[in-house]
Amino acid sequence: MSDSSKLKASTRLVHAGRRPRYTQNSVNPVIQRASSLIFNSLQEKKQATLNRANGALFYGRRGTLTHFALQEAMCDLEGGAGCALYPCGAAAVTNAILSFVGSGDHLLMSGAAYEPTQDFCNHVLSKFNVETTYYDPLIGADIAKLVRPNSKVLFLESPSSLTMEVPDIATIVSAVRAVNPEIVIMIDNTWGGGLLFKALQHDIDISIQAGTKYLVGHSDAMIGTAVANPRCWDQLREHSYLMGQMVDADTAYVTARGLRTLGVRLKQHHESSLKIAEWLAQRDEVRSVFHPALPDCPGHTFFKRDFSGSSGLFSFELKQTLNQQQLEAFFDHFNLFTMAYSWGGFESLILYNQPAEIARIRPNIERRLNGTLIRLHIGFEDVDDLIADLTAGFERLSAV
Repeated sequence: MSDSSKLKASTRLVHAGRRPRYTQNSVNPVIQRASSLIFNSLQEKKQATLNRANGALFYGRRGTLTHFALQEAMCDLEGGAGCALYPCGAAAVTNAILSFVGSGDHLLMSGAAYEPTQDFCNHVLSKFNVETTYYDPLIGADIAKLVRPNSKVLFLESPSSLTMEVPDIATIVSAVRAVNPEIVIMIDNTWGGGLLFKALQHDIDISIQAGTKYLVGHSDAMIGTAVANPRCWDQLREHSYLMGQMVDADTAYVTARGLRTLGVRLKQHHESSLKIAEWLAQRDEVRSVFHPALPDCPGHTFFKRDFSGSSGLFSFELKQTLNQQQLEAFFDHFNLFTMAYSWGGFESLILYNQPAEIARIRPNIERRLNGTLIRLHIGFEDVDDLIADLTAGFERLSAV
């Protein structure tokens, strides 16, 4: 399209990355599986080499038409200069960080970030003499006190994993930029699918997603994406390429197809999850509900300011810490909720964390839970059916 910037997001999701070069007279981009890409002349080979970073068919690891279509669509969605693709969300996080830190550098990381992200800092970056300082996501302007001359990356996550705090991103970014204008700011933007929060419009350099979740949307493929602004795109692209990061054409195709329904899926996730969160807030067994759209969720004010809606993932804290017998009574007999890692699909999921476990993985955050934390992802089942399933779980719990 000549000027997609004038179109609404839902329209752009349908049409982004569907140029004739990619679709070749079909509705969807073609699936082009290739390792070797043939040059018919030395001149053609020379031109492909010169333009290998700009959409020329050069070598399978640089991408095929299928990859280029998805990358173009992601840039349209998130407003970036380029999009790097990875085999999963964790690979997107780790390789984006590795692209901008080296021995002796310092990293600022949310202390409530996804646990594998923290593990990467503690067990991998530490081996390369990269030091990590964890900060409370609700730190606000005080984060400026943590910035050092060798701080190279600030890593955000919004909302936080598990307890769903929404940081004051505008204040944090402004405070850090005032001390170190050159620092690279990244965010794990998975919760909103890159649609609900426009990271690059908030002076963030790189927006990262576990596309396994909402971009794919059907729990049947794994992919990571990192959309960068012009300042960081070249370095992110080349370093990720040198570290061997890529995805197969079929996964790229499935992800691009998922984009077409991302808007309507997120609207349904928002509506259903909010209804269930409000219902849970009235239950006697529940101490707190951590849903960014609820007024009592930490950072709710910033959520209202920065996000255009919510997704299907949230959590709640029980008034008690469940023992093993209670856990089994509650979790082992649901009809609709299933226990599984990941989220973002059409199905509803449920998992739990005990207070001691959460304290262990976020030792630098003073806020503590007293009861078992239950995390839900609300899919597309009827809300009344899901509430009935949860009600039966609470009844089983009270009978133990």
